[in-house]
Amino acid sequence: MTTFAVSEEKNRWLRQKMDLLGVREEDLDEQFIRSSGKGGQHVNKTSTCVYLRHRPTGIEVKCMAERSQSLNRFLARRQLLEKIESATGKPTSADLKRDRARKQKARRKKRAMDKYAARSDSPGEEQAQGNEDIEDVEG
Repeated sequence: MTTFAVSEEKNRWLRQKMDLLGVREEDLDEQFIRSSGKGGQHVNKTSTCVYLRHRPTGIEVKCMAERSQSLNRFLARRQLLEKIESATGKPTSADLKRDRARKQKARRKKRAMDKYAARSDSPGEEQAQGNEDIEDVEG
């Protein structure tokens, strides 16, 4: 497998993830297309956009996030692995992160509700409520 313009650790992670999901380099169709958008003359003159297609699943990815073709190749493979992982039904890292955020919000909401429920049970407010009842009887 080729190495990309990222750290050795990220290259190693990519290889492990591809092995784990059973994705081989031979199963990938890779094309380089002229990119568009930000990046100036360099992006307009060179083919930095990477198009990847995984033949067995038919999943396609197009990446033109960076000015470097090598970095886009890495990012395209990472996106492809995320799509393959989500297609298999396994929770992806984004799903896990979203679930953690939901749980944290629920915890905060419960804590806030408990806090305000405890304040309404305080004796100072009971006296105020008691005075309102007396006023209603008089009026």
